[in-house]
Amino acid sequence: MNGLALHERPTASASWRIALPHTAAAVPVARALVRTALAEVEHPADSDTAELLTAELVANAVEHTAGRGPIELVVELLPTGCQVEVHDPDPAPPGHLTRPVIEEPDPWQEGGRGLLLIRALSSSCGHRPTPSGKAVWFRLPVVPAPRRPL
Repeated sequence: MNGLALHERPTASASWRIALPHTAAAVPVARALVRTALAEVEHPADSDTAELLTAELVANAVEHTAGRGPIELVVELLPTGCQVEVHDPDPAPPGHLTRPVIEEPDPWQEGGRGLLLIRALSSSCGHRPTPSGKAVWFRLPVVPAPRRPL
């Protein structure tokens, strides 16, 4: 058989890369790309969590980085899970993504929970410098398939 059978997990990585506008319109486009990428190869990572965390990364890049140049979304599917990266032109690290939170977000404020969600729901997350700014990323593990009765 040529190609991937529907019941098999991917044995090699697959990746998608897309430039997104530096506007709020990028958020639903990014969510749709992640959903499509995970569904297209029957990838066993949790799509709902991947969409939520991707939306947070893209929204942060749009809201907290200066400039009008595009941001970039990179989705990589691996046999062990998936990694999503958002590249933006600002070299400054993202808030408290990898540092402990000293105080909880104000429950009366609209923002301030995105990085907490990423830290809590991903298997790992971080940021790294790039030649044109930074990449902020998270990883999600493979979700085990439900057992079938014998």
